[in-house]
Amino acid sequence: MELITARTSAIALLLLLSLAVLCNEGVHGRHHHHTKHTKHNSAHNHPPAHAPGPRHGPPRPRPYSPPAPPPSSAPAPAPGPDDDGADNVTVYDVVKDFGAVGDGVADDTDAIKTAWDTACQDAGSGVVLAAAGHTFLVRTTVFTGPCQGSVAIQVDGTIVAPGDPDTWPASSKRNWLVFYQAHGVALRGMGMIDGKGHKWWDLPCKPHKGGGSSHGGLCDSPVAMRFFMSNNVSVHGLKVQNSPEFHFRFDQCRGVAVSDLSITSPADSPNTDGIHVENTQDVHITNTLVSNGDDCVSIGAGTRNVHIENVTCGPGGHGISIGSLGKAGSRACVANITVRDAVIRRSDNGVRIKTWQGGSGSVSAVAFQNVRMDAVRNPIIIDQYYCLSHSCENSTTAVLVSGVTYAGIRGTYDVRSPPIHFGCSDAVPCTNITLADVELLPAEGQRVDDPFCWNVYGNATTPTVPPMDCLIEGVPRHGAEDDTSLKCY
Repeated sequence: MELITARTSAIALLLLLSLAVLCNEGVHGRHHHHTKHTKHNSAHNHPPAHAPGPRHGPPRPRPYSPPAPPPSSAPAPAPGPDDDGADNVTVYDVVKDFGAVGDGVADDTDAIKTAWDTACQDAGSGVVLAAAGHTFLVRTTVFTGPCQGSVAIQVDGTIVAPGDPDTWPASSKRNWLVFYQAHGVALRGMGMIDGKGHKWWDLPCKPHKGGGSSHGGLCDSPVAMRFFMSNNVSVHGLKVQNSPEFHFRFDQCRGVAVSDLSITSPADSPNTDGIHVENTQDVHITNTLVSNGDDCVSIGAGTRNVHIENVTCGPGGHGISIGSLGKAGSRACVANITVRDAVIRRSDNGVRIKTWQGGSGSVSAVAFQNVRMDAVRNPIIIDQYYCLSHSCENSTTAVLVSGVTYAGIRGTYDVRSPPIHFGCSDAVPCTNITLADVELLPAEGQRVDDPFCWNVYGNATTPTVPPMDCLIEGVPRHGAEDDTSLKCY
């Protein structure tokens, strides 16, 4: 009986062990099947043969998506001036590829123009290279867009204009290098662009030579670089000198970035504005040095949304100017202009707004902030009686100047003129003029001159030097802002 009982117990134990093994294999089989299911995104991993349900062939592979990079607290670095944002950039070397001589004597106009045309027809990213160690003589030229892709002109050598006005075509004496509808173009490099303007400045018809006008007729003189109807353009890093007239002019453009330029010409060179902007919007001018014979930066009619920062003007020149506006009864609109962190040295003007009598439109939303003056004549000036002769008559209309702020204007002034001059129109007074933290001391002597005020409404929110007791508080009885002819935006 005991033997039977022992055998029965042994058989029961063997049955229990067999059941345990079967259960364990079943658990591993289910786990293995689950793992294969989660990894079937490879075309070579098919469902197992024992998978339930009918088989319809291997599943379609899923597109591969790499894992997202971990978040970073630091922003990605901005692309540099030589980064076109593309891996494949075609370089069009005007010497090696297009036969430019680059000795400053041979005419390289065709080589550079052909390089531009070729790059402009390429749908990719292209760089027209004027390499270092070469001087390229280039005659009046138009670089025409729009281009199929993005094009940059890299000037690491020197580009020079013909120096003799007599060699210029009679029909092309107002422009040298023109960019027309060249959307997205970048002009950059470590090189030099030389306008060779000395003989132009000495023409007998120039005002300082006794001529009646510097514009029109025999006195047409070329602008060195003109961007016309071109959007999203940039100019970076170049040295530009001795333009016959304006060094840069932007007309009917939108989206302009100018940075790290050096612009120079003699202090007595006429009409050699550094950068002129007209009928253009969304402009940034930064980190630039201008020493010339006229306005450092000039802002013409139809311009808005301009930001000027860390610009040094002078020695010489006429400072940073809005205008002249309203000439010959024209309508002019300028708005949203900011000048900050600038330095103006030994110039005829500091920050200036100038309008002719008889015009219409307005200048509004202007801020001059943190501008250092060094022996500047007329550091702060609004001149609504601007006139280039002695025959300009007073008028019952004028461009309205309103909403102008001067904050943190400090330094010294040339005692030949008062430190602050507000000469506003009899018919259309200046309104909402605000000063704060203004301190202007004489460059020579101890006497601080009084400001000049005429028909100007505003206030000083802090004590100023000189004291601004001449401002009229409040608003005019008959508000000029209500005149529809003066409203722009």
